[in-house]
Amino acid sequence: MAEDRSTRVWDLLIIGAGPAGLTCAIYAGRARLSTLVLDRLGPGGQVALNHFVENYPGFADGIEGLKLADEMGRQAERFGAEVEAGEVTALAAAERPFSVQTEVGVRRGRAVVIAAGCAPRRLEVPGEQELYQRGVSYCATCDGPLFSGKHVIVVGGGNSAIWEALFLSRFASKVTVIHRRDKLRADRGVQERAFADPKIEFLWSHTVTAIIGENTVRGVRAKHVASGEEREVAADGVFVAVGTVPQTEFLPPEIARDQAGFVVVSPSLQSSVEGVFACGDVRSGGYRQIAFAVGDGALAYRSARQYLEGRP
Repeated sequence: MAEDRSTRVWDLLIIGAGPAGLTCAIYAGRARLSTLVLDRLGPGGQVALNHFVENYPGFADGIEGLKLADEMGRQAERFGAEVEAGEVTALAAAERPFSVQTEVGVRRGRAVVIAAGCAPRRLEVPGEQELYQRGVSYCATCDGPLFSGKHVIVVGGGNSAIWEALFLSRFASKVTVIHRRDKLRADRGVQERAFADPKIEFLWSHTVTAIIGENTVRGVRAKHVASGEEREVAADGVFVAVGTVPQTEFLPPEIARDQAGFVVVSPSLQSSVEGVFACGDVRSGGYRQIAFAVGDGALAYRSARQYLEGRP
């Protein structure tokens, strides 16, 4: 007889299978806590969309994001944690045990760790939504090979944007980086790679005000931040890398969030609801890097375990 997962109660429900959530799951599994990890994308979260990770300790030559995500997921499952695909749509924080609604059913747990991470920030300009997946993308690793021999635009100036540009230069004939400032925010080493790449050029001090095209992208409209002068830049694709927004829409109002939507936590990573913790990119005050998320995941596990054991 098949198990009724809607009535089962796990010790720990972890919402999000990125580095923070999977680290928490690894620790919880080793401690023999029954642990269920819920994630729409499966193991790895956003890190699986990074084509290459250079700044995570233990990999002298770097590692592909997808491979790192897969290794983390396999490690969590090896210690007994379950990873279930399914988008979380609601959390009932007033119930005991806690109840989480997903697209595949209700899941219940004695404690909850929110590690839902962030999603790509949109430009919110005309044409962006209409041309999504018709030349507009938020993931070079996913869609870069589709633009072989073509001209693409990357919008942004941080590490993610420049890594996207470097990856796209493997396929595209030309990559134009459009950045609202007159210098990049990316790490110096990443910048140097981009400046040395003959396929990458820069349009400084401009913002994208519209993405142009009908059935497919044919360019963007860009405005100079000082003069206000607008110009059209022809291109076959647009990759948006202008930051992220926390995935907290499913949370109830009793879980406090800051003005940007990040979960407010105590030093132990407990949220405003006892027994509900938050870690990684989704929580306030964090430094959004993989290594930081991993440390957060370990701390969230310790705090959740202490809560389950009824001790401070």
